Amino acid sequence: MNEQLPSDKMALKLLSENGCSRRVINHCKAVEKVATEIAEACKKKGLNVDVKLVQIGALLHDIGRSKTHSVDHAIVGAEIARSLNLPEAVISIIERHVGGGITVEEAENLGWPAKSYVPETLEEKIVTYADKLIEGSERVSIEQTIKKFSKKLPPSSINGMRKLHEEITLLVGDFNVGGHVA
Repeated sequence: MNEQLPSDKMALKLLSENGCSRRVINHCKAVEKVATEIAEACKKKGLNVDVKLVQIGALLHDIGRSKTHSVDHAIVGAEIARSLNLPEAVISIIERHVGGGITVEEAENLGWPAKSYVPETLEEKIVTYADKLIEGSERVSIEQTIKKFSKKLPPSSINGMRKLHEEITLLVGDFNVGGHVA
């Protein structure tokens, strides 16, 4: 990657300087921990994954929560990230981490710019999935998350969560609550 990633310390400073609450920052740290575990497991399996990008993307994924706690926090976060001149790969993680991804049609229904917000790269998928395993700053099962969001998000987003779970599990084993199966 030719664009410079901020350090972990700088990413946390950006969250704070942009008005993220202590609760949001703790959530981002918890997501970063799980995402890094998954990325390192991928690397051990010989997969091409940018662990540093996963770490920074996970730390910054909810920067938009400094302004809103609605689903729009992904769009707001991407705007903040662009204004900070963060690398495009980090902006994409921020934009694409909601639910199991937001399709073009769902984006239009939400009033978002018409494009796909479904995670595409391995790094985007890892951060999106790790985010689904953290409630506040506590580890939860993917089943708990699916149950919680099934009334709030469209079926395609819930199916996206299931697909992410299956894909990550096939790649590196189960990171669901109960720990990692190597």
